[in-house]
Amino acid sequence: MNTVKRKPVGKRKSTTPKALPKKADTAQCVFNGDGLIPVIAQDYESGEVLMLAYMNEEAVTKTFETGYTYYYSLSEKVVSKFGEEDGNVQKVVTAFLDAGKASLLLKVDQKGNADLANNAFSCFETQMKGTYNDMGGVMLGRLQRIIAKNKTNPEEDSYTSFLLTSGVDKIAKKVGEEAVELVIAAKNNDKAEIVDEASDFLYHMMVLLVSKGVKLSEVGAELCKRNR
Repeated sequence: MNTVKRKPVGKRKSTTPKALPKKADTAQCVFNGDGLIPVIAQDYESGEVLMLAYMNEEAVTKTFETGYTYYYSLSEKVVSKFGEEDGNVQKVVTAFLDAGKASLLLKVDQKGNADLANNAFSCFETQMKGTYNDMGGVMLGRLQRIIAKNKTNPEEDSYTSFLLTSGVDKIAKKVGEEAVELVIAAKNNDKAEIVDEASDFLYHMMVLLVSKGVKLSEVGAELCKRNR
């Protein structure tokens, strides 16, 4: 990765994201004629788009003051904390305004589901074009969630559960083996083989990370530090 700059070896700073400001500067937000601003909630770990909602000035202020999402209900005409009644919450990690300052993007740490009616992690589960294989990079985040679920609730006849219960030595050995096979595939100059072996390597690497309690966001934060 040519854009990554290696920093001198020294004491590493924490990769924990900085907290949100204590109070939102709502003056920067451009609300529409109804006093609302559209908000996109995106999962901080996976990058999956979770939902599209709306906030008024009160909801924006409460969101930034508390660090948890508050939305304005178009049907009930009230502001409420997301998941206040069912325990599903969205903790805001970072937030962005679009170029016109007329919409918000919130990257959140979501506990539970966004689509409560269908018990789905995201409200965008109905695919209109393409296939499941066209998910792109967010599959790594989804894979992390699947592996973590196997760690908490092992499944019989599950290879992932088998690896997690076998311990770090077994997992690390597989990561090493898959890394070698990826190198060989690259030397063979066969793209299909490279894709296949890279998938094996990334899967086992993800199992290793989950087994040690390391999240993709922590690795991403470290890469961001090196890319400054």
